Formats: sequence, structure tokens, C-alpha cells
Amino acid sequence: MNEDAAAIDIKTEAARLRAILIGSVGNLVEWYDFYVYSAFSLYFADSFFPGEDPLAQMMSASGVFALGFLMRPIGAYVFGRIGDGRGRRAALMLSVLMMCLGSLLIALAPTYATIGVGAPATLLVARLVQGVSLGGEYGSSATYLAEMAHPERRGFYSSFQYVTMIAGQLLALCVLLILQNVALDAQALR
Repeated sequence: MNEDAAAIDIKTEAARLRAILIGSVGNLVEWYDFYVYSAFSLYFADSFFPGEDPLAQMMSASGVFALGFLMRPIGAYVFGRIGDGRGRRAALMLSVLMMCLGSLLIALAPTYATIGVGAPATLLVARLVQGVSLGGEYGSSATYLAEMAHPERRGFYSSFQYVTMIAGQLLALCVLLILQNVALDAQALR
């Protein structure tokens, strides 16, 4: 093999690794955004769902979480079509943007005390958007990782999708634990 061919191979492999890293980070962010809701719902359920019964508030927050999961097949169908028509990268970028939009809606949503039933409705819409996004991202990401990997390494590189899914869940829980400890330390200082 001459030096020019070796240089092209290295660039191609570097480009592959970069694409796989970007695809994996996108998957990590999607799953983090999706699971951070469940990790923190204990702290915000009473802001969106009225009443004096904490169990009913948590059940309502959990129901919204479940409905987000039910949107995943719709997202898989829609984003599968987008990926086939416009490419995996476009589908992945759109899914990440939709997840960010859902997270932004949740962050900016007023409470039940402020707008009444509009608060849980806004939360529900945001979670449905996130569910569609997650469903679309999962299939697009798996296909994208397989397409970008060297033919002999497709299984290995595609496995990063599952690794980053679990890492997103763990990251959401770690952020929760860190914030709980910071809050406990702040209370101790008072």
C-alpha cells in the first residue's frame, strides 16, 4: 500500500469515528433529556397537577411519562421515512432539535397555579414531542451508526447506541444525586 492510499484510509477511518462519536453523543443527549423528566418528576409533579394527594400527582406525572413512550412507534415511522428520503443525518438532526424543543417547553411551562389546566396540557404536549423525537432518533441512530462503521465493525459500533441509552439514564440520575447533595449541603449551612 502506498502512502497516499494509507493517508486516505486514515482520513476515512477518522471520519467514521467522528460520525460514530457524534451519533452516539446525540443518542446520549436524547435519552438524558427523556429520562431526566422521570428522575425529577418527584420535585415538579405538584407544580403541574393540582390537589393535596402526592400519590395522585406522581401518578399523573408518570402517566405523562408513559404517553411519551407510546409516541415512540409514531416517531420511528415518521423519522424512518425522513431518513430514507432525506438521509439519516437530517433525521437525526431533526430528532435532536425536537427533543430540545420538548425540553424547552417543559422548562418554560408555567405552573398549574399560573394557567390552570394549560400547565399539564403544555407538559403533555412537550412529552409527546419528546416521545416522537426519541422514537425517530433510536432507529435513525442505529442505522446511521451501522452505515458509518467499517463493514467488519458494524456490530461493535452499533452497540454504542445501547451504551449511550443507558448512559443517558445514569447521567440523569447522577445529576439528580448531585443536586440533592448540593441542596442538603445548603440546608446544613443555614
